[in-house]
This record gives sequence, C-alpha cells and structure tokens, in this order.
Amino acid sequence: MDFYLALQNISSLKVFNLLFIFFINLSLSSQLKQDWTHPIEIPIQLSGTFGELRNNHFHAGLDIKTQGRQGIPVKSIKVGWINRVRVSVSGYGKALYVEHLDGTTSVYAHLKKFSSKIEAYLKEKQYQKESYNIQIFPKVNELKIESGEIIGYSGNTGGSNGPHLHFEIRDSKGQIPINPMQYPFEISDTLRPQIQNFYLYSGIHPFSNRKEFQIIKKNDSVYTTVGICPSGKINVGLRLFDRQNLSYNKNGIYSALIRLNGVETFSYKMDRISFNDSKYINLLVDYNELVKRKTRIQRFVSHPEQKLSFLKNIPFTGEMLIEEGKSYQILIEIRDYNQNTTYIEAYFRGGSEAFSLNKNLENPLVPSKDYHFKFENQSVYFPKKSFFDTVDLRVEIKADTLIVGKNDYPLRKAFEIKYKVPKGDSLKIAQSFLAFLNRNGKPTFFTSFKKDGYWEGKSTKLGKFVISSDTIPPIIEATNFKTKQWLNNHNLLKFKISDDFSGIKKFRGEINGRWILLEHEPKNNSLIYNLNDLVFKQTHHYLKIDAEDRAGNKTLFKIEFLRKSN
Repeated sequence: MDFYLALQNISSLKVFNLLFIFFINLSLSSQLKQDWTHPIEIPIQLSGTFGELRNNHFHAGLDIKTQGRQGIPVKSIKVGWINRVRVSVSGYGKALYVEHLDGTTSVYAHLKKFSSKIEAYLKEKQYQKESYNIQIFPKVNELKIESGEIIGYSGNTGGSNGPHLHFEIRDSKGQIPINPMQYPFEISDTLRPQIQNFYLYSGIHPFSNRKEFQIIKKNDSVYTTVGICPSGKINVGLRLFDRQNLSYNKNGIYSALIRLNGVETFSYKMDRISFNDSKYINLLVDYNELVKRKTRIQRFVSHPEQKLSFLKNIPFTGEMLIEEGKSYQILIEIRDYNQNTTYIEAYFRGGSEAFSLNKNLENPLVPSKDYHFKFENQSVYFPKKSFFDTVDLRVEIKADTLIVGKNDYPLRKAFEIKYKVPKGDSLKIAQSFLAFLNRNGKPTFFTSFKKDGYWEGKSTKLGKFVISSDTIPPIIEATNFKTKQWLNNHNLLKFKISDDFSGIKKFRGEINGRWILLEHEPKNNSLIYNLNDLVFKQTHHYLKIDAEDRAGNKTLFKIEFLRKSN
C-alpha cells in the first residue's frame, strides 16, 4: 500500500510540475506579447509586404513608409539585446538585429544612423578595423535593449530605392523569416487584391505557351471569364497586386487557392519563408515576360525542381487536365493577410485543339550534363544543374563578342567564363576588363579576376560579353571647404567621389597619417568625415584620400586645412 501511495504522490507531483511550467510559460508568453511596441511611431503604411516577389528574391519583411523622410526614430519592438550590427553600401545598408527572449529576432534595415550608444560601440570597432563596411556580433547582453527603446533612425542606406524602414521578424533558430503581420500592427486595410490579367499556360517550364482570357469584374470581389480552353495539362498565371487603404504601392499577396471543379489543385500561404527560396523565385514567374517587357506574371504551379519551403508539404502541383468536350470551372481565391479576398470564377469547355507545341530545340542543353565550349581565346563552362529544364542555347563568337545564348531562361547555377588577356601595352591591359552587354547594348562592369593569362568570372545571366576598358580614374572633390581654410566652426568634412564607368572599388582616408572613418553613400556619391571622431594636437592638418575604381585606375586627393585642437 505504501508503494502505491508513494507512486500516486509522485504522479501528483509530476502533474503539479507540468501545470506549474505550463502556467509560467503562458504567463511569460503573455508578458512578451504585452511587451510589444510598434517599431516606428507614425501611421503604418506599407510599400512592401512579406513574401512578395521581387526581381531576384522573396521579400523577407515589411517595407514601412516613412513619409518620404529620413531620421524618424526607430524602436525595438521588444526587450532583448543587439546580436548583430552591419554597415554596408549595398543590401540592407545600416542594419540592426535584436534577439528577444521568445526565440525571435527583429531586423531593422536601411537606417540613417543608430542610437548614440550603438554608434559609439560601432565607431570604436570601425576604427579598430579601419573599415566603414563592417559586420559585428556583440556578445549576449553586451548591448541590452528595452522594449520601445530608440535604437536608430530611419534612412535610405544600402540597396534602398527611397526612404523607408525594412522590418523583419525571424525565428532565431535558423534565422527563418516569419510574416511580421502576426504582430498587432495598426494598418488600415479593407481593400481586396486586384487582378489585372488572367492566363492559362501549357506547361510548367519557362518556355511554356500561354493564352490570355479576358476577365470581367462582376462585383467588388468576383472576376469571371468564359471560353474554350485548349485540351491537355494547363496551369494558371496572373498579373495581380494588393494594397492597403493609405498606400498606393502595389504589394504582393498573402495566399492563393485554386480549385478545378471543386477539387484543390494548388495553394500556399506566406507565413514563413527561407532565404534559400530565392534561388527558385524565377520558377514562379513568366521569366521571358519579366525579362523582355518587365511585366511580372505570377505562375501558380510547382516545378519539379523547385525547393520552395512554403510549397514543401503541398501535394498539389497546380497542373489541371482539360479534356475535349468537357466543361470545367476553375475557382481561384486570392487573399491578403487581413483576409480581404478576391475570386476568379472561370468557366471553360475543353477544345478540340491543344496548345501549339514548341519548336524542336536546335541546340539542346540538358540539366543532367555539364558543357564546356572552347574557342581560341574564350571558353564557357556550364556545370551540371546549371538549368532547371532542357534549354535551347547556342554559344558562339562574333567579331570580338562572346555570345552565350539569350537571356530566355533562368539559371540554377552560375556558369563560368574565361577570356584570354591580350598581349600589348601593359597600361592599356591594366585598364581593361570583362564586360556584360546590357539590354541597350552598352558594356557594364562584370566582376572577374585574372588568372594564368585569362580573365575569369561567373555569371547568373545569359547574354553577350566583350572586353571593355576604363581609362578615367575616380574624381574626388571637397564640397564644404577649401584648401587651407580655418574650420573651427565645422563638424563635418564633405566630399564628392565618383567614377564614370566601372565604379568605386575601394578608398582610404587619412589626416596627418591617421586613418579616418569616411561614411560613403553611393546614391549621391558622397563621403563624409566627422571632425569630432579623433583628437589632434596640431593646428595644421594634411588630409589625403586614395581611391581606386574596379578597372584599377587610381586617384590621390590631397588638401590642407586649419583647425584648433579639440
């Protein structure tokens, strides 16, 4: 009896402990939710939504408009600590990563500057490494942050095309982006997604044939169309967008559901994505249409080679079989995060004709093989799985131009190019580089390096390559002071730095032989130095800036100024 009584007591204790842990976690979860605050204290208007399709990636967060201004205070949404600080002239620009107690990380990008304590921490590291571009990973709790604490100010740094705050929520384990709309953002949104065009495609590949069907808006929520549909396997493509009440920006959708005669054939929701998903983004668009006309048609179909995380467990491919003489209803539901829904009711009858077949491939390249094209002075190498599908691609030399097909197909892997460095004048060769011809036929800088007498580079885009040259070095000029000027009333030294072709590769600034932190903003070609960064004992100062463009042309800028010691 004593044994069974003891067993009951142990069981009761286990239940008590489990309940205690449950309520503690529930209480902590409740506290964390109550602890949440908006990242910016202005009416929230979005210029970008989570998961929307961009030219080369899925958008990993929300783009919050800042009324066309910079310098609006940005706050941490919850208590935590800074676990990453990054400064770059591209990508996220000036960005902060705050880790929180609930296992999430919030990200704030394109900032103009950080809060004073973070700026001081950052500047110390930049001077230690003598680099403006930097990435730092502070230790846990080294930079503690309270909920609602100002951590920075909105800006337009990095790859931003205008002032805004890029805001993300990530699962800290694996840094997996999560849709931030799950938090209580106060965003006015009663608008349904808008459908611009409706298409049916003959297959899942980038070169599939398509047919457009005119859609009619029946009411505020329903579009409809009728017609004869070519027989065979088909799938849906749409031009569409979503927007919120206070914003005119055309944003991406949250979810899609497609049914054929009431049976689900395709669906997805943008709750979580992976950064790896962007490798496959071109499988969800009409690539030819995007490249040639800059028109984005989203395709609702699953390619067999796609590894998209948000389609991983979906059993449907989006392909629908249409048979001659039979009637079909395709019902499409498109939603935004606030469940504003738009429907397309399409009624078709299977036609006697199928989609026209594509012509036979004259120069087929299959993904399972690698290909090496060798010429007298050039070579091109495609490793296995460079493409998602078998493609029709011709590699040839015309005059001095290496033609690697046309940009008709998305690449899965970069291909390699080698171009023999010509003999001749060493200076002329030093100023030469491998260039890619853009859609207007003008050469643009193509990143490559010299090895064993060849320029070597990798490209993620098909097209034409030539040897070009850049003979003009960067230009540097002071914009807010003159040589030998007294600068006691100045806090900043401002410069313009520009290059006419290949672009700035690197630069270095010094005053009296000491490295100085020059803040670079390529959008306006500016360099800025804060005179309060360093203490100088002397009054007469000698400043120099060395700069080099990507073709190797160098510039040395020198100027003197006078300023009393700090």
